[in-house]
Amino acid sequence: MARKVTPETEKLDNVIIEGQLGEYTVAEIKHSTRVSKSTTPKGDLSWWIKWIASIIVLAAISIRSANIPNEIMFGFPLQVWDIFFSWIGAVGWFVVGFMWKDRALILLNGVISLMLFGGLLRFVLQ
Repeated sequence: MARKVTPETEKLDNVIIEGQLGEYTVAEIKHSTRVSKSTTPKGDLSWWIKWIASIIVLAAISIRSANIPNEIMFGFPLQVWDIFFSWIGAVGWFVVGFMWKDRALILLNGVISLMLFGGLLRFVLQ
């Protein structure tokens, strides 16, 4: 049965916790500026979307960095694939920002998504 203790209590300060990086007392963890945990969710839908979107953005950047003019892949120029993958990645990060209620991610990736979508439309309407 678990019992609730307040963070100010000193009763657990000498309890040793074994972790992957060694042993720490509760007091060390409580007062340390080195030990930190990720603040983003792990394993939920937003976690999957952010990692998939990040990989897609990396694919777009690799296409862009290749800088091969007039190269065609699956019937479209590489620049179109770059814009398309960048757009998919930005939309993914926009969704993550919305799920996390992070206005900076929403604003940045919303604007990027609109700009890249405009670039895709320009290519389609030519």
